[in-house]
Amino acid sequence: MQKIIKITTSIFFIFILVVFYLSLSRSSNYDTENLVGVKIKEIKLESFENNKYLTNENLKKNNYTLINFWASWCAPCRVEHPFLMQLSKETNLKILGVNFKDKRNNALNFLDNLGNPYHYLAKDDQGKKSVGFGIYGIPESILINKDFIVIKKFIGPLNIEDFNEIKKIINSL
Repeated sequence: MQKIIKITTSIFFIFILVVFYLSLSRSSNYDTENLVGVKIKEIKLESFENNKYLTNENLKKNNYTLINFWASWCAPCRVEHPFLMQLSKETNLKILGVNFKDKRNNALNFLDNLGNPYHYLAKDDQGKKSVGFGIYGIPESILINKDFIVIKKFIGPLNIEDFNEIKKIINSL
């Protein structure tokens, strides 16, 4: 009987070690490489201004669209905002802002105080639509072309390197 208990305990202990090893050996980095090159099939986001929806139809005439997920309560969103203001002046790029889990008045105050870089403004009050884009935190941005192919995904606030990369891509036509 003691032999069975020792064997069972040993097997259980080995099982636990294997599970820990497999869990720790996996990369814990958030990997979005599989999104690059993928076509976004459907865009259907509730408009911030009215009860209509922003869809593929609204964006198909753009050479490039930067989809930016942001909120007024997000401190890093304030950091990237000047870059978005500069990018909004580019002729080959339109910016779609998706306000993420925010209060309408706070979002409007944010844009009134810092400027509105968005050509299109949508809202995702529950955060469920954003997850469909692979968004798990904000700010995040996705650069797509006119065929809705993901060119690049930016995790975290846009910085000078991201700004320069976006300009290089959109001006390479």
